[in-house]
Amino acid sequence: MKNLVIATDNYLPRWDGISRFLSEIIPRLTKEYDITVIAPDFGKTKNKNFKVVKIPVRKIVLGDFQPAKIRYLKIKKIIKEADVVFTQTIGPIGMCAIIAAKRHSKPLIAFIHNIEWELFPKAVSMPLAKKFLYPITKKIVRFLYNKCNLLIVPSSNISDMLGWQKIVSKKKVVHLGVNADNFVKGDKEKAKRELAFKPRNFIIGYHGRLGREKDLKTLLRAFLRIRKNNKNVRLLIVGSGAKDVENLFKDKEYVIFPGPQDNIIPWIQAMDVYVLSSLTETSSLSTLEAMSCEVAVIATEVGFVKDYIEDFSNGIFFEKQHPYDLSKKIELLMRDSRLREKLGRNARKKILEDFQWPETAERIAEAINSVIEEKK
Repeated sequence: MKNLVIATDNYLPRWDGISRFLSEIIPRLTKEYDITVIAPDFGKTKNKNFKVVKIPVRKIVLGDFQPAKIRYLKIKKIIKEADVVFTQTIGPIGMCAIIAAKRHSKPLIAFIHNIEWELFPKAVSMPLAKKFLYPITKKIVRFLYNKCNLLIVPSSNISDMLGWQKIVSKKKVVHLGVNADNFVKGDKEKAKRELAFKPRNFIIGYHGRLGREKDLKTLLRAFLRIRKNNKNVRLLIVGSGAKDVENLFKDKEYVIFPGPQDNIIPWIQAMDVYVLSSLTETSSLSTLEAMSCEVAVIATEVGFVKDYIEDFSNGIFFEKQHPYDLSKKIELLMRDSRLREKLGRNARKKILEDFQWPETAERIAEAINSVIEEKK
């Protein structure tokens, strides 16, 4: 089998969209490749049928991101033995892997999980830093992505946007998937009881990384507005991230903040409404997982989300950074259980039609093999 090196700056046990993507994709790809993962050392992980090389992390934290130390020579040695390199991020590990792959003329593929020049400036809190980070990040990302033989993108609009930014590498669209056998509709009352809620509580939820670009302040403000007139409503925030964002939800009345969870499914099943308030996204795997559980979704029109959600058919849109608009959309769903159920059913249908991990893994394997063949 070919040696596939996967380089990532996000990995377990730190849960986020990239970690979940890798946890689903890697076991499927081990059937075709001998896999070595280069990842930051966030703690112990279980690795079956593949090897993980851990890179120490720095003590500093940038927003909700703890970068790995630069270990170029170590990464270069691993890349030298690879048949193909598959990167996930533009961080210390991802950048070193891209540079090493090009120096050794290795087939190089990158999956575009984030729009880094949008993400990095929003992840920092200092206004002056935001101003300078945007153009600098864009130049670095353009330089690195143009060294790749193939960019795998989650949607055609992301592909177009990269082209507009003079990123000329070949692109292939591969949608993310959901494990629809596990992410299913549950018994909502039972799920609420098991998590210490009352069945009559109306649960507004979010799960995932707590980054500044997620704009969870808007969700909190909408919730506080709703709470004035409805004492049974609860806000459930599952995940971890930037400390200032976490502090928004700690020790708040009627806000439940359990931190990150290895098994997110029962928490989603307890939600009546799932809210994505992000300012930037590509696909939002957490939203797809909520849809698979038949939870009604309210989201901003960002990234690929604006393509797979049809307003008032399988979800509802609200205006970015607009707590009042969000509160009104939530209150509408609180009053109308039939609409909630319709949105949930149609959301599940969309997942089953277009977002399945086996198909995602198959298309990624096809992309990897095509690049290997082209480089022969």
